Amino acid sequence: MRQHDPDVAAFLAVGSFAVVGASADRGKYGNKVLRCYQQHGLPVVGVHPKLTSCEGAPVHPSLAAVPGAPRAVSIVAPPAAAAAIVQDALAAGCKQLWFQPGAEEPAAIATARAAGLSVIADGPCVLVALGFRDV
Repeated sequence: MRQHDPDVAAFLAVGSFAVVGASADRGKYGNKVLRCYQQHGLPVVGVHPKLTSCEGAPVHPSLAAVPGAPRAVSIVAPPAAAAAIVQDALAAGCKQLWFQPGAEEPAAIATARAAGLSVIADGPCVLVALGFRDV
């Protein structure tokens, strides 16, 4: 079993996940991150305004549209979208955000932290933390 950084371990302990920036393209990280959760048997949904499913998982147009309890959120989207994603996460009641490498935007990260969200940024990728097989 892998040992995780305490922030990563706390994120993974939430037990249900959303991937903002889910993609139907298997070459894109939004698809790989979603499949990584699936490979580890973790419940995951996607968030993308133009998709309804990805790799068999439901996809919702926003975090606020995801039914049920707030989720831990992996963000795989351009930094220019980060501020809107943080606002959506706050409106949806999300408590944990993990900005995947390349998705970080300093002001959005500061806003999320100031609002009391637990944030992982400028660090590991979920693909490395959990282990991913691109099959």
